[in-house]
Amino acid sequence: MPKRILQGLVVSDKQDKTVVVKVERRFTHPLLKKTVRRSKRYQAHDAGNSFKIGDQIYIQETAPISKSKRWVVVGKELPSA
Repeated sequence: MPKRILQGLVVSDKQDKTVVVKVERRFTHPLLKKTVRRSKRYQAHDAGNSFKIGDQIYIQETAPISKSKRWVVVGKELPSA
């Protein structure tokens, strides 16, 4: 099964080798038929501490790295397949 790749915005880089990424999804509400935005924050592994607040990055699913980290930063561009 392929690993999911999500695009998000770095909202925190205070932890060592970790960034907090806010991923936003948009969908149509089933009853109101209105476009709704929902966001979720993921902790992602950034080995080089190279990403700062405000960067648009891609994260990819991985095996658990710690209690809360299950994502790893891929980079600023989508990796070529």
